[in-house]
Amino acid sequence: QAQLVESGGGLVQPGGSLRLSCVASGSIFNINNIRWYRQASGKQRELVAWISRGGTTDYLDSVKGRFTISRDNAKNTVDLQMNSLKPEDTAVYYCNADIQSTRSSAPRSSWGQGTQVTVSA
Repeated sequence: QAQLVESGGGLVQPGGSLRLSCVASGSIFNINNIRWYRQASGKQRELVAWISRGGTTDYLDSVKGRFTISRDNAKNTVDLQMNSLKPEDTAVYYCNADIQSTRSSAPRSSWGQGTQVTVSA
């Protein structure tokens, strides 16, 4: 079974930057789509960005032009570069990936434990 571990969260002032990372480990044959979600206190979890294995990306409208998702297929990692951060970006950020553990197995959705991002003066 594969595991996802996020890192890079923290406290940053408005206008600042953070880079989140997510690494997959364990039994991995292939990783298809990878996504970053976030959940602010009292709100539903929302999809922030996703990237296909081939590098196609898409973003939540409110983060377009500020956030960039990237991946390294050889290292089983995905990053989320967040610039021009706003207080409304404050949330717990989760990594989610469709991971195929063996050649013959179907992809399974795996989640990380989340990393807190707080944007405040």
